[in-house]
Amino acid sequence: MIPVVVIGAGMAGVACARRLADAGLAPVVLDKGRGIGGRVATRRADAMQFDHGAQYATAQGAGFGAVLERLSRDGVVATWDDGSGRAHRVGVPGMSALPKALAQGLDVRQGAQVRRVVRDGDGWHVDLGADSLQVARVVMTVPAPQVAGLLGADHPLVDAIRDVRMAPCLTLMAAVDAPAPFTVQRDDDDDLAWIAQDSGKPGRPGGTLWVAQASEAFSVAHLEEDAAGVTALMLPLLCDRLGVNVSAVTHAASHRWRYARTTQALGQRFLSQDDTLFVGGDWCLGARIEAAWDSGTAIGNAILQQR
Repeated sequence: MIPVVVIGAGMAGVACARRLADAGLAPVVLDKGRGIGGRVATRRADAMQFDHGAQYATAQGAGFGAVLERLSRDGVVATWDDGSGRAHRVGVPGMSALPKALAQGLDVRQGAQVRRVVRDGDGWHVDLGADSLQVARVVMTVPAPQVAGLLGADHPLVDAIRDVRMAPCLTLMAAVDAPAPFTVQRDDDDDLAWIAQDSGKPGRPGGTLWVAQASEAFSVAHLEEDAAGVTALMLPLLCDRLGVNVSAVTHAASHRWRYARTTQALGQRFLSQDDTLFVGGDWCLGARIEAAWDSGTAIGNAILQQR
């Protein structure tokens, strides 16, 4: 029987597994995707790259602050002067470098789609379709709306998180052959709520590369558009904000984050059942990378206290 399985290799899952591994346990991390970090992500296209999820990290607490300082000394994190006057930290060479550094040495199994988690005696049965695992403790760090699909709609933990709300976000990535008129533009009331010159971050390749993230209202309205349709909708808006003709665009692509931003948090670091099942993520505390790290680390500490 595997002692601990963590479902989800986003920041919360990686933080939990890191805490357990550093204490001598051997957690197994399962993730349905091909990358580590979840929404702390970097998309690569030819010689270009875009931070198409979380744009930067900040630390309000000493714990995550110490993590960022250590990674900064290791050259994995740098400070981005985006004109805000705040210490915004970014991964180098991309945001995904941050979770990848924390996941170093962990047993992360990618392309592992968990279908169901069912109580089995003193432990849990994790159904992977063609395979299954018998597990003593399960940690779920998936987005809150996905917990019901794994545990069943009638599970008490599903009822406990019913008020959590997560909003989608549509993201445009574009290469533009024109001078950059600004570094960052933010307007929560605009269809493009966030526009950043992504290539201006430390350690990035050349070119003038942009990431634009749509407002909640725009994202909800166009959530079911395909990628080509989203690109066609967002690209003219970006060109307008940059003051360029669409002919200056040499590359454009889009990405749909169905569960991108926590708009109503749980209000505590995690929930658990019988000290063997834990659910957590940034949705517990708020829409920040630090919130995910805090939640995952707190779950790791709770498991270690049982030893």
